[in-house]
Amino acid sequence: MCGRFVLLTDLSGIVTSFEIGDVACEYRRSNNIYPGRQVAAVIRDKVNRLVEFRWGLIPSWAQAPSIGNSLINARVETIADKPSFRQAFRKRRCLIIADGFYEWQKTDGPVKKPWFIHLRSGQPCGFAGIYETWISPEGRPVHSCTIITTKANQALAAIHDRMPVIVPRASRAAWLDPENGCREGLLSILAPYPAEDTACLPQYPVPF
Repeated sequence: MCGRFVLLTDLSGIVTSFEIGDVACEYRRSNNIYPGRQVAAVIRDKVNRLVEFRWGLIPSWAQAPSIGNSLINARVETIADKPSFRQAFRKRRCLIIADGFYEWQKTDGPVKKPWFIHLRSGQPCGFAGIYETWISPEGRPVHSCTIITTKANQALAAIHDRMPVIVPRASRAAWLDPENGCREGLLSILAPYPAEDTACLPQYPVPF
């Protein structure tokens, strides 16, 4: 599960880190990004383009945008075959930019303990995502996305059993390439991020 994340790195740092060739959106930073918000993402269209998507995937065949409320995450175990995701997985992949994400740990009491998870390097990361364009009854295009999740690595496992897929820098080009149709190769990218490169910090209060 990934339900809240953070993006505070300035635009110049994102352009450098993700080799952005075209900034095609208004870049927004926030320490509280939640479903339904616009999120910064990278797609490949001759060059790496920085764009915005609504978080919560609305399939092109959907009758109403409300379906996106239940499609904020896609499990790696079903991403290639589930009807809501399979076409986008083949052709419309993206990286959703973040500096880290929040997760809540169950405790013996009624209140869960919040944690902030990020890369030990301090660098921004790209969550594996897919995107779609839905046309509203008024003819307005709505571009939306979902974040792919996998099982938690050993650093996070005691906090939660799932985590967003963080695409390693060396695999970003292959993930973004819309001509890359190798199912097994793409699925091999969607692995838990190495535990030794992941930091988990207690976070209280969470800035909501």
